[in-house]
Amino acid sequence: MSKELLEVLTPKNSQIIFIDQQPQMAFGVQSIDRQALKNNIVGLAKAAKVFDIPTTITTVETESFSGHTYPELLAVFPDHEILERTSMNSWDDQNVRDSLASNGRKKVIVSGLWTEVCNTTFALSAMHDAGYEIYMVADASGGTSLDAHDYAMQRMIQAGVVPVTWQQVLLEWQRDWAHRDTYDAVMAIAKEHSGAYGMGIDYAYTMVHKAPERVKHGDRVGPKPANK
Repeated sequence: MSKELLEVLTPKNSQIIFIDQQPQMAFGVQSIDRQALKNNIVGLAKAAKVFDIPTTITTVETESFSGHTYPELLAVFPDHEILERTSMNSWDDQNVRDSLASNGRKKVIVSGLWTEVCNTTFALSAMHDAGYEIYMVADASGGTSLDAHDYAMQRMIQAGVVPVTWQQVLLEWQRDWAHRDTYDAVMAIAKEHSGAYGMGIDYAYTMVHKAPERVKHGDRVGPKPANK
């Protein structure tokens, strides 16, 4: 494995692209529960917003087939430009390539539909043509069957793509609980989108740290971070 791939993801060395997170594409997903998929995508998007990660959002055939990007994703980036394409491979689109290049970061985190088509072709092309390092968010992507998703992931991994999960990315960006500027926001994302982990935060907050059971707006949403 190259030395670059041994570097952990940080808010300063990575960017993210959301590919075809559109309803018609989600209708065909059979590799993961669709509501869980949307939850993971939105959680990942909120994390990118918190850590000010350069973000590219691209869609395909919005009006003629795929429908508009999930409103929950658009709500995270209300003023963000959406790059519309015709090609299944986002790398074929000059606007997408320009957006990635303008961010000046080689580590590209990918969340898209479908894993076996749009994700795979983009990943292989971006690696081959421009030397990008691709981090594929497996649980914020989906395929038309479990086999389609899994074998696409295996193909990409064999080519050098790094498989990750959305919560892994969130916590890798946070890295240290003493980073107070993002601590509360990360706790809020985990509570809303991280399932059992979020429940654990609620438990620790109220039972261990004896915080109020009913949290008022603006109150801290997790245990106090350690002092530096």
